[in-house]
Amino acid sequence: MAQLINQFGNDNIKPTPQNKRTMTFFSTFALWLAANVVITSVLTGMLFVPDISWKTAIWAIIIGSAIGAIPLALTGAIGTRTGLSTMVMTRAAFGQKGAILPSIVNTIILIGWSWIQAFLAGLSLDYAISYATGYSNIALFVILTQVLVVGITIYGHCGVERLEKYVSIGMLILSTVVFYKLFTTYDVSSLISMQVSQNPEITTIIAFDIVVATAFSWMSTVCDFNRHAKSEKKAMAGTYLGYVLASLIAMGLGATVSGFSILAGMEQTYDPTLLLVAYGFGFVASIVVFLSVVSTNVMALYSASMSFMNVFSNVSFWKPVAVIGLITIIGALLQDALMANFFDFILLIATLFIPIFAIVLVDFFMIKKGSYDAEDIVSDVRGNYRYQNGINIAAYVAYILGAVFAYYFTYVMPLFVGSSILTFFVSGFLYWVVMTLSKQIPVTSSLEQKGVDLS
Repeated sequence: MAQLINQFGNDNIKPTPQNKRTMTFFSTFALWLAANVVITSVLTGMLFVPDISWKTAIWAIIIGSAIGAIPLALTGAIGTRTGLSTMVMTRAAFGQKGAILPSIVNTIILIGWSWIQAFLAGLSLDYAISYATGYSNIALFVILTQVLVVGITIYGHCGVERLEKYVSIGMLILSTVVFYKLFTTYDVSSLISMQVSQNPEITTIIAFDIVVATAFSWMSTVCDFNRHAKSEKKAMAGTYLGYVLASLIAMGLGATVSGFSILAGMEQTYDPTLLLVAYGFGFVASIVVFLSVVSTNVMALYSASMSFMNVFSNVSFWKPVAVIGLITIIGALLQDALMANFFDFILLIATLFIPIFAIVLVDFFMIKKGSYDAEDIVSDVRGNYRYQNGINIAAYVAYILGAVFAYYFTYVMPLFVGSSILTFFVSGFLYWVVMTLSKQIPVTSSLEQKGVDLS
């Protein structure tokens, strides 16, 4: 047993040194491509049509992804520059103790993502096994999916990187084949001109807001992986291009399959595999969908474990992976209850996390002038990030006001322009104002204190 444990990943919250970094532009691009060409993104695109037209859905996906990926890439740049994981990095803005709450919330949110995706992976694997053998047992295959996820994640970030490369290539190949088949078999003009729903639940602005919120949902994990990148600029480019391309492929595929299926008189379902069956891709699609969900859930479980370690830093990496993995296995069996609240879950993420990372970005790039003392953030030796007894009251004031703003204009009085982008700017502005009024002195890194030019 001891020999097996020694083979597990020994990832920790200390800054990743430059000579230990392994991610190139291609590996960063592949990681974010594989993470987002996933069943939940396909599902998102499917549910846009026919509430809005296919052409409008594609534009909402392109513009929303292009805008949402900017703060995602910028947040990842902080991880590359400092070598810190995401939740550890939030200590700089929220304080050593203040970062505990975001860490706990992030762990819970990532567990929720894993539940939804594990259920969808179980559906796909069930179809593949049933197609090949006639045996069907969705609950069993949901469990097996998460057992595999735990088995990969427990070996740390190196195992994650290797997996994502192969999955991204497979998803690109399948997506190309599916798009080619659809657009050469069916009349594209009928898709463009198809009638939209008379009583839509999703408007163009809501669709755009959901796409942006989906990009923002990854901000809580991006530094966990980009901290291992060799180059900040290449990591930013890889993250941005990988995410935007993945969103266009996955959500665009969902919108396209949904549109053609409606034109063909097929019944819509939240299992895209069943729709792809009609186009001759059932078995292959189910396998690739299964693998894509495994890759995304590996990232979710890894980040949930790193968030947990921000609170309990002395625990061995494999322990939270095992415990949180067990929780995701149990929760994934909730099945239909998960899917009934899918969009509400995405908007909840926006409510909880957009204010946090608006504050982090303003803190790093505007208040702290692009420099954190990574060692002090982890060790708290010099006390630069203790603020008021370990909590930055200014950050919490801005966060609470930003979260209330997001909740009110998402659930109580929804705005026709959506709330995600407005929440981002309002939260960041509030933080800057409160920090300025409270006259908190910006801290500098230990290198800057010694007169070293970091530019």
